[in-house]
Amino acid sequence: MKRLHISADEATGGQLGEIYYTHNKRLDRSSAFESGETCGIEFVIPRALGTIDLKIEIFDQTQGVKLKEKFAELSRTVRDKDIYSVKLGKGFLDKGLYFYKVVINTLAGDFFAKSEDFSRITFSGEDGSFFQLSFSDFSESRSSVLRGGVIYHIFVDRFSKDEEVVPKKGARLVEDWTTIPEYPEYPGAFMYNNTFYGGTLRSAEKRLDYVRSLGVNIIYLSPIFESPSNHKYDTADYMRTDSMFGSDEALRSFLKSAEKKGMSVILDGVFNHTGADSIYFNRYGNYDSLGAYQSKDSEFYGWYTFKNYPDEYEAWWGIEILPRINTGNREFESFITDKVIPKYREMGIAGLRLDVADELSDEFIAKIKQALSPDEKTVLYGEVWEDASNKIAYGKRKKYYLGDELDGVMNYPLRKGLIEYFRYKKCDELKYALTDIINNAPKRIRDMQMNILGTHDTERIITALGGAAAESKTNKELASLKMTKEEREVATNRLLSAYTVLATLPGLPAVFYGDEAGLEGYSDPFNRMPYPKHPDRKILNHYKKIGQIRKNNDVYQCGEYKLIALTEELLVFSRSDGINNFITVTNNSERDISVEFSRSAKELIENRSSHEHTVEKNSTLIFKTRDDAFSLTF
Repeated sequence: MKRLHISADEATGGQLGEIYYTHNKRLDRSSAFESGETCGIEFVIPRALGTIDLKIEIFDQTQGVKLKEKFAELSRTVRDKDIYSVKLGKGFLDKGLYFYKVVINTLAGDFFAKSEDFSRITFSGEDGSFFQLSFSDFSESRSSVLRGGVIYHIFVDRFSKDEEVVPKKGARLVEDWTTIPEYPEYPGAFMYNNTFYGGTLRSAEKRLDYVRSLGVNIIYLSPIFESPSNHKYDTADYMRTDSMFGSDEALRSFLKSAEKKGMSVILDGVFNHTGADSIYFNRYGNYDSLGAYQSKDSEFYGWYTFKNYPDEYEAWWGIEILPRINTGNREFESFITDKVIPKYREMGIAGLRLDVADELSDEFIAKIKQALSPDEKTVLYGEVWEDASNKIAYGKRKKYYLGDELDGVMNYPLRKGLIEYFRYKKCDELKYALTDIINNAPKRIRDMQMNILGTHDTERIITALGGAAAESKTNKELASLKMTKEEREVATNRLLSAYTVLATLPGLPAVFYGDEAGLEGYSDPFNRMPYPKHPDRKILNHYKKIGQIRKNNDVYQCGEYKLIALTEELLVFSRSDGINNFITVTNNSERDISVEFSRSAKELIENRSSHEHTVEKNSTLIFKTRDDAFSLTF
């Protein structure tokens, strides 16, 4: 039997040093500062090191040019540790991304800090680590209007069947919602994407009470612009809602109904490419317009880049049906910001999710943000698969988090980390997501981050957590491959824990329609099956319960976050509102864990209060307590 005493207030590093950052009077691990904050860095150094002085050397975003250096002051001593402080006054560094190194002068010579677990540091005579530092300036206020809830991602054609849908020319309507008749011969092979299941905005509107029951406050719609495909990432006309989804009238009605039920709606902004079959390109002559493919005199010709006119042109990932927009084309950008966004903003949308944001310029994203009339009721997300705070795309360091662009991104590193942790008991990816990804983001972005387990571009989360490996299997096999009863039971337990963790971290949990119902499926197109007729009630009820917990506890809007423990068997972190600690405890082992508090603590999922609780094997619980410390026995 092993007993572990854990404090939610104090981090213990043994002989390690530690780094904290001061944001006004708040002390945490985040190195992302916002304008108006009193900024500083605190270094906790073992006295045994014999420090004479400590300085930081600050470099530009390339890590190649040293800009400044600053010595720290010895501010206080706590037991066997010395606390050195560096104050970063107003104007010390401009808005931007920086990196710094820590140099400690001792009687034994110079030592350099190297990064270890949870922002802790070790010391060596060899060259040290670069530590990230950023300064952002957000022009708009950010209230709690959009924080604290849940995002629900609706793939319109697959969410709710409309018996009165009228197929457009070339569309195949599928009656059986339990099969997927169209898939490529092998991954990456061409497919028409012209099979429709008959989901519309009208039928989705009828299920808004269900969506709200999950604790949802933001609905994210897959593309709704006119397009020949079922996925609609090949836009034909930005100024029209697709006729098979119910046209503009259905969108207006959907937006109004969602607003009445307390939910905001964001659209998928696909502004990097259009469809070849569109009024802008018009390769197949299906529109009355003079398209770029038809004539160099077309008003849209400059939107695209032709290599050998008209049949050779730049296309997204070389896919001919998706001609790529000429990066930086001012006419196109003005069309989006001056016509497209204002139209849908007037209709009532609350924001956008930008498809392939890495391929859009910083300047264009900033213009999109302005076009949304940024305030506490709008949000702009980006599809970024890596750490967006320091992302380099096409040779340029992006400025997503500096204040003029995004409010958050799709948190793919967290998804990867949770799958690695719960399925394979590996910690590295999850540690990265729970430290670097969170701490590199300004707090307002941290609180709005779109935390995902599944999307239209990934395997269904329950399949990723327990399904058979897809490698070496044909698409024909994957189309009907399901988990065994035993595999599904294991995967279900993992999913319940993964969603609990996701939903109690900083940010908003984002649910891809059907994940909450236990929908299985491998990668596209098998992950885009319709919402099941018979949802898994165990999973669905858990999602609803977690949504209610988030709604009932304001700490999940913007509470302080602290990672306390992460091992192959145990994950513990806390959120604090200044009075209560909300502690998430994951038991990722095959034995039960006892959690003991000095006073009664309430467990929120099972709704019981006691001094002592049991976290069963392969499960996760949430505790509300005023205790600063507790014990785990396993």
